[in-house]
Amino acid sequence: MRIFRFFRFRKFRKFREKNCLVWIKKHSENALALAKWLEQQDEVAWVNYPGLESSKYKLLADKYLPKGQSGIVTFGPKKGFEAAKAIADKTKIFSLLANIGDTKSLIIHPASTTHQQLNAEEQASAGVSQDLIRLSVGIEDLEDLKADLEAAFKEVNEVVLEQVSNH
Repeated sequence: MRIFRFFRFRKFRKFREKNCLVWIKKHSENALALAKWLEQQDEVAWVNYPGLESSKYKLLADKYLPKGQSGIVTFGPKKGFEAAKAIADKTKIFSLLANIGDTKSLIIHPASTTHQQLNAEEQASAGVSQDLIRLSVGIEDLEDLKADLEAAFKEVNEVVLEQVSNH
């Protein structure tokens, strides 16, 4: 019985190692494509991803991470804290979780969740701006991820327009 478990574990480990390389590649491809797309969106003020031409880390990323720069993208909406919080809450495909590196895409607004116990100065010193949204991009279809964010942007824009017209 012990030998059977050992071989079963070895088989699983080989499967995991083999597929992990595919997953990591897909994470990086999706993250880069999504970061490029986010840079083109009117609702987005800034995007941070080391694989972008606009990144101050591009040369280092090319040197040290030539096969992909991870699945983590951060960005900030032009409308600030409330918009960032709402976007994170309104996505359907992106799960609202603080984890990273999952095969499914995750989203978080750190200023209102993981770093909410810190004051604004402490958040800033930790690299958390009020508008920061962190994505851990998974291996889903890229067009689905774009559509999910686009729908959240639209919903946030409609709420803001409604608030303006009520004043």
